[in-house]
Amino acid sequence: MTAQVTWRAPEQLIERVRAAAVDAGYSLNQYLTVVLDAATNPDHASSDAERIRERLARAGLLAQTGIPRARPNHDELAEARAAAGRGVLASELISNDRG
Repeated sequence: MTAQVTWRAPEQLIERVRAAAVDAGYSLNQYLTVVLDAATNPDHASSDAERIRERLARAGLLAQTGIPRARPNHDELAEARAAAGRGVLASELISNDRG
């Protein structure tokens, strides 16, 4: 059984969605159906954002924006955080400069 829904959205969004549908080889209706199905399937990932992104990626519909970046190395990040806390306090620099 299928139903029909009317979608109101800003014209710019509709055009972006229409272009994305064409790029993916879908009609606008098929594209919206696939995206919404992917966004509402509760069987994947842990957080809402991760779950939606994972579903869209699995459906081949995740938009790639910008340059993909790798997460920083956990150990290097911890080391940098520790090092950041071992400096001269700004208040000491200011008082020494005034003295």
